[in-house]
Amino acid sequence: MTLFDGIYPFYSQQRKAAGFNISTIIVIVVFLTLACSFLLIIPGIRGRARLYWTLRALLSLFMGVGIVVVQFTGDWETGWVQANASYKSFSRTMVNVDIGVHIGLEGVNITLKGNPVNQINETINYNEYFSWSFGSNYDHSYSEGLEKGLPSPILYVAEKFTSQSPCAVHRQYRISGHYASATLWVAFCTWIISNILFSMPALVYGGYMLLVTGAFMTFSLLSFSTVRNSPMCLIQIGTAILRVVYGGSFWLTLVIGLLCFVAGITVVALHHLNLDLLKTFFDLREDKTEEYQEMAEVHVNSYFVNKALAPSQPLETNNV
Repeated sequence: MTLFDGIYPFYSQQRKAAGFNISTIIVIVVFLTLACSFLLIIPGIRGRARLYWTLRALLSLFMGVGIVVVQFTGDWETGWVQANASYKSFSRTMVNVDIGVHIGLEGVNITLKGNPVNQINETINYNEYFSWSFGSNYDHSYSEGLEKGLPSPILYVAEKFTSQSPCAVHRQYRISGHYASATLWVAFCTWIISNILFSMPALVYGGYMLLVTGAFMTFSLLSFSTVRNSPMCLIQIGTAILRVVYGGSFWLTLVIGLLCFVAGITVVALHHLNLDLLKTFFDLREDKTEEYQEMAEVHVNSYFVNKALAPSQPLETNNV
């Protein structure tokens, strides 16, 4: 088996990584570039405003990158198990493997890795992605896996998520992931609006939009959590049982949602209880003081002032 343009001949496209993929890396690089750009501005800011400005920029960017990056990660739910399983259909050959399931908003990633990797004269290290997003056909991807002769453990786990499976979780995951993704994009839009309001500045309205951002992130979590309403079929491989639990993306979304609520409540509370402290944190009080100082410094031409204040001189007439 040889490589052609970086792709194995039996695979029509590049496989999607279980943890990170190209879209995730692009999002992280874009936000890191923005963070570095903002950090370059810090030396030009004076006094305590430098610390406040840095804290606001990094906190806001952390919220933004978190909202976007969880759209493309594949670990909203994860599960791992080590088992002795049949490697191929109609074969009694048993191999010791690690089987992993990584569920995202748009599909499931199934990994299979041997212990050790080289067994029965083969390299057992598979990573297969099956998409159930709108516009894709999960059952067709599963059929292609059957035609390619994927290992039995991968096909067994993938079959649990097909639309024809007795487990009946395909439709639930598809709809829940779709609406969770949609609410996250709305949360990203409200996050942008909140930053615009903070820069105008309309501080209290920016705080309200942070609360709205946290609310939409909570809705996305609730939407994805509805998959638990359908009992998950038992995934038993050999004598081991593969159990799926909430993964890193789910908990990251929860943390960012709580952070939006805390930041929004803090801004709104300070607006009503201690407006001066809020203006100091957003570097508005110093700007206003400097503005008053600049307005007080008026340059006056002394010649015109003296001329205006001098007593009027009587007109002289010439006697002819």
